[in-house]
Amino acid sequence: MGKCKSAVYGRRIDFSNTYKISDNVIEQVEQIKDLGVMFDSKLIFEEHIHVKINKTYQMLGVIKRNFIYLTPDSFMVLYKALVCSHIEYVVSVWNPHHQILIEKLEQVQKRATKLVIAVKHLKYDERLKQLNLPTLKYRRIRGDINDWGI
Repeated sequence: MGKCKSAVYGRRIDFSNTYKISDNVIEQVEQIKDLGVMFDSKLIFEEHIHVKINKTYQMLGVIKRNFIYLTPDSFMVLYKALVCSHIEYVVSVWNPHHQILIEKLEQVQKRATKLVIAVKHLKYDERLKQLNLPTLKYRRIRGDINDWGI
């Protein structure tokens, strides 16, 4: 029964109910991870987003330490494979609606685009144009994560 857990979702959460299977009480949790997504009781996904942001910053660190001069083309290959794969995994499930979380996610791409020396000096909007990248928010709204031909 150690793997079996119960989660309740909603605004008014009542943990007074207990569930049993064959006289074994099922543990109730406020957060549960399923297929790589951390679900919380209010479906805000704040913890999941923070974990993904930290992972993408780790990947950006790997890129920065191992590639001294990134051309736009080499950056795009590395960015799509190592960063976007984390930050866009099942985004249709956890798409944030709080502005602060949206901005934190966009900050990842802002920092990533500064790794390309040829566009580092430009403002974020100009870097996106030069690299032919949409904002992460725009990609989530469009909902077609795989339109880059990955």
